Amino acid sequence: MKRILVTGFEPFGGEAINPSLEVLKLLPKKIKDFEVITQQLPVVFGKSLEVLYAAIEKEKPDAVLCVGQAGGRKEITVERVGINVDDARIPDNEDNQPIDEKIFEDGENAYFAKLPIKAMVEAMKRQDIPAMVSNSAGTYVCNHLMYGLLYYINKNNRNLQGGFVHIPFITEQVKDKENVPAMELEDIAKGLELAIGAMAELKEDIKVTGGTIY
Repeated sequence: MKRILVTGFEPFGGEAINPSLEVLKLLPKKIKDFEVITQQLPVVFGKSLEVLYAAIEKEKPDAVLCVGQAGGRKEITVERVGINVDDARIPDNEDNQPIDEKIFEDGENAYFAKLPIKAMVEAMKRQDIPAMVSNSAGTYVCNHLMYGLLYYINKNNRNLQGGFVHIPFITEQVKDKENVPAMELEDIAKGLELAIGAMAELKEDIKVTGGTIY
């Protein structure tokens, strides 16, 4: 059986929880042809990649799907591209705040996700889970992780599916926030299961329109 490593982040930015970590607890142990392995990551530049790389070397997965919180987004967004820049609007969980710094000096300016991103989106939308392709993963630790994963895959010639999905706040996070979109955690878990199912079935993506920049 193939294996997929799914990662989520610890809380950050003053939030008590991070839905990307909570949703890992709801994922089944098997999705289609994938055995599901999960890993918590720190919201820390550099260290997040160290933990990710160690997990990849230990578990030797066939695919890696990293998940992060994007408060303010109303859909599950599958990221198209990671860019080679850290530009943090707030400090990370160890008070690092890189500004306009390259992630890897020998890396390309950008790497595209090695996922069937549009097929993943369509699989979710068919089951009434709000989803969209995103053309910007930002410049914080989420993009840092996505770029670092794709850098690792490209530099090591790994035949490895890999990419990043952003998820919205969950309902309990927005009780004291006005006009901030959210999703139920169970719906996010259902969406990720459908997206991973599409990953298991397809390596080549489908050709449909879609995509936005937040």
